[in-house]
Amino acid sequence: MPFRTICIYGAGALGGAMAVKLAAGLGTGATISVVARGAHLDAMRKNGLDLFEAGSETPINARITATDDPSALPPQDLIVTGLKGHQLGPAAKGIANLLKDGTRVVMILNGIPWWYFHRDRQSPHAELQLEELDPGGRLWRLIGPQRVIGCVAYQGAEVINPGQVKLSNDGRFILGEPSGEPSADLEAIGALFSRAGLSITVTQRIRDEIWNKLTGNAAFNPISALTRALMTDIMTNPALAETVGKVMTEVRTVGRALGARFDSTIEERLEQSRHVGAVRTSMLQDLLAGKPLEIVPLTGMIVTLGRLVSVPTPISETVFALVSQLDRENQR
Repeated sequence: MPFRTICIYGAGALGGAMAVKLAAGLGTGATISVVARGAHLDAMRKNGLDLFEAGSETPINARITATDDPSALPPQDLIVTGLKGHQLGPAAKGIANLLKDGTRVVMILNGIPWWYFHRDRQSPHAELQLEELDPGGRLWRLIGPQRVIGCVAYQGAEVINPGQVKLSNDGRFILGEPSGEPSADLEAIGALFSRAGLSITVTQRIRDEIWNKLTGNAAFNPISALTRALMTDIMTNPALAETVGKVMTEVRTVGRALGARFDSTIEERLEQSRHVGAVRTSMLQDLLAGKPLEIVPLTGMIVTLGRLVSVPTPISETVFALVSQLDRENQR
């Protein structure tokens, strides 16, 4: 196995779940470590990390090397980031300390990622850097987009207590090289994750998958934060459901202008959303926990990229302004 040392950098809900799955599924075939912080880290050090899979009341426990100081770990073969977009910049130096020749970095991100235009063949904007996502080009310079494996995750996860993560569904993960080309690293990482029990799909069009997920996230996340509403509440409120549809339409218009293809209609996405259940979005979870909100990759980028391709996004602009003000008030 070419990736024997694996660090989950940001082992919160989703990162923590992946750490347990990799540790339990790969056994002695790989050394798993995590970078975390706070009470969650303290609990991991004391009792290990518990993962409750969907529908299970009995956790999988994994004893994993856990630290808040990445310099305490050796360079890694593979890094998996469980951080949100606004958390990556401050973590860039710590991640860079774990790199060596050949290290790949699987970036699990919602929304538009900082590396989006690296080797982009779907639009005429290859290598464009997005200042809002990567101030001063810090990530581009310290980590490098050439190391990235893109990842889109459909996995509901929540930290229910320090050291305990609960999954709300079975989950699936889509991996792809930014170039769209097949690679030995991509194949090996997909096989490794599959061996650990993760449902993995490899794609040559990772940007399509980014936009497909963003269709929902750009609408539901900010609207749920603004209203404190669960998914069921949003979809049973005609005015909110109509607003969701309008945001989705703007997202797709911008995405198509950048070469993205979509695998369903807006009506089909709305119908799927009616069956999700009483789920709190990740942005609503962060709001209620008093944490900074992941706004720019999910909502701000629709506005920024809309301007890049001359697509008006008036509803997204309003939602972006409102949720940005909410975030400022929530952080006071």
